[in-house]
Amino acid sequence: MDLRLSLAVRRAGLGALDLLLPPRALDEQAAGAHAVQWRGLTPGAWSRIAFIDAPFCDGCGAPLDYDLGPGARCGGCVDRPPAFDSARAACLYDDHSRDLILKLKHADRTDLCGLFTRWIARAAADLLVNVDAVAPVPLHRWRLLGRRYNQAAEIARPLARGAGVAYFPDALVRRRGTASQAGLAGDGRRLNVAGAFEVAPAWRKRVRGRRFLLIDDVLTTGATLEGCALALKAAGAARVDVAVIARVKQLTRATI
Repeated sequence: MDLRLSLAVRRAGLGALDLLLPPRALDEQAAGAHAVQWRGLTPGAWSRIAFIDAPFCDGCGAPLDYDLGPGARCGGCVDRPPAFDSARAACLYDDHSRDLILKLKHADRTDLCGLFTRWIARAAADLLVNVDAVAPVPLHRWRLLGRRYNQAAEIARPLARGAGVAYFPDALVRRRGTASQAGLAGDGRRLNVAGAFEVAPAWRKRVRGRRFLLIDDVLTTGATLEGCALALKAAGAARVDVAVIARVKQLTRATI
C-alpha cells in the first residue's frame, strides 16, 4: 500500500470513528467520556489561556513589557541568576490553566498530556534544538505509588520522541520525600527541597557532558527546578534548561 492510499484509508477510518464517537473538547464534560474521542479545547477555553509569547525573560520565562533583544533577562535574573540556564513556559498559571493542570495531576486526566506536550514543544522550540536529552522532574516513590503516574514524565516522553532526542526518565531521583510545595513561600519551598534530588548512580556517566531540558508542570518560585538543575550539574551536565506548562506571572527571585 503506497503512502497516499494509506493516508486515505486512515482519514476514512477517522471519519467513520467520528460518526460513531463524536469528538469532544478536552474541557467539556461528557457522559460516558470513556467512549469519546478527545480533541483540543473549546474556542472559549482556548481564548482564555494566557499563552506567553515574546518578549520574555530568557532566564525565567517571565513575560516582559518591552523587547530588549535576544537573551534579555529580567531584573530578578540579573540580580540572582537561577541555577538552570534558561526557562520557557507555555502560558501563565491562572484560574483557567490551573483547572486543566490540576485535572492532569489529581484527576487521572492523562488525556491532557498530548495537548500540554504540544504547548511546551511550541514554547521551548528554541531550546529543544540544542539539547541532548529530556528529563522529567521526579516524584518520590511513595507519591508516585499514590498517583500511579508522574505527570511531568507523561509530557517529557512524547516531547523527547517528537524532538528526536534522548529521554532520560530515571536520571533524577528524589532521595527523600518532601512536603507539598503548595502554600509555601520562596524560602520555605527552597528549604523543603534542599538536597532532595540526585542523579541515580546508574545514570551518572550518561549525564556527564550532556545538555538537558527539564520538564515540569508549573514554575512558581523555581525551587524544585533549581534543585534538579543543581543535581544534574553536580553530576557533570553541561547545561540545564527548563520548560513548563505554566508559570506564575511574577517570581520573587530573592526568595527562590
